[in-house]
Amino acid sequence: MLHLTAGRVAGLLSRRGVAAFSSSSVKMASHGHGGVTEQTDMSLPLYWDRLDTPLPDRPYKDTLSAADKSLKQKEKGPWNSLSNEEKLALYRIMFNKTYAEMKKPTGEWKTVMGGIFFFIGFTGLVVLWQRYYVYPPHPRTLDDEWQAMQVKRMLDMRVNPVEGFSAQWDYEKGQWK
Repeated sequence: MLHLTAGRVAGLLSRRGVAAFSSSSVKMASHGHGGVTEQTDMSLPLYWDRLDTPLPDRPYKDTLSAADKSLKQKEKGPWNSLSNEEKLALYRIMFNKTYAEMKKPTGEWKTVMGGIFFFIGFTGLVVLWQRYYVYPPHPRTLDDEWQAMQVKRMLDMRVNPVEGFSAQWDYEKGQWK
């Protein structure tokens, strides 16, 4: 049994108390990831490319370059004077993807199907291994010779001769009716 003196217990508790209020305790809480990770404030508006929400809460680009700022000023004028490239650049300031880009199919189904087939194949190998190494051999009553002898025995005993098994056998010709 472990015996601690009162001084050792007090020292241990005081060290833990100091560690809890020091700046190193934050690093201890982050489990050795080099400090505290920055978390996203979910109360602020966020940008999402989603088909069901066509207008996100904020634009895609928050900080605009000088070229983007001059383009935003030009946007306030008549749109007939804007070229298609400028209109596209204005769209890309506001949105990251177009609807066509969002609807474009991904190759994720290939990964999912590959995983499904992998696990089905692995399961088949496990079942095959169990069949050869875990389960006992089949009983002799499942052999074809045994079943043929059993049918002959049942016919010789005339089992259920009115409507059953023996009713389907022609005893005079020695064959099934």
